[in-house]
Amino acid sequence: MADGAYQAFSLEYMRQVVQQLKKEKDGVRIPSIVFTKGGGLWLEQIADIGTDAVGLDWTVNLKQARALVGSRVALQGNLDPVVLFANPDQIRAEVSKLLNSFGAHQPGSGHVFNLGHGISQFTPPEAVSAMVEAVHELSRPLHR
Repeated sequence: MADGAYQAFSLEYMRQVVQQLKKEKDGVRIPSIVFTKGGGLWLEQIADIGTDAVGLDWTVNLKQARALVGSRVALQGNLDPVVLFANPDQIRAEVSKLLNSFGAHQPGSGHVFNLGHGISQFTPPEAVSAMVEAVHELSRPLHR
């Protein structure tokens, strides 16, 4: 989508939806996440619509995204789903690269590890297990 058209026909409506979302239920905060495939060009604008987190597809550099949004929003994503067709060692290496790209947890910032888009129906379940195990193991030292 072209710049200008994105803001008028997508971002503005996402802003309206986010503003109308329930933010709390029974004293518990309800976070919101916004995702735009190919939205890396407008990351700062997306971060300013009032959402708590921004989902990133696999084309976005996570370190640069974190630098752009700072602590305004958490980030979610952005492992390329195709990685899950690699062997477990390669999956682990890609998970490590992505986690290290985001860096250590700091107050006010956050990263929800996720794929950068949907999972293929042909993805081997063992590959998903390898990814989850790698995330659990490799993310712990970054949260100290």
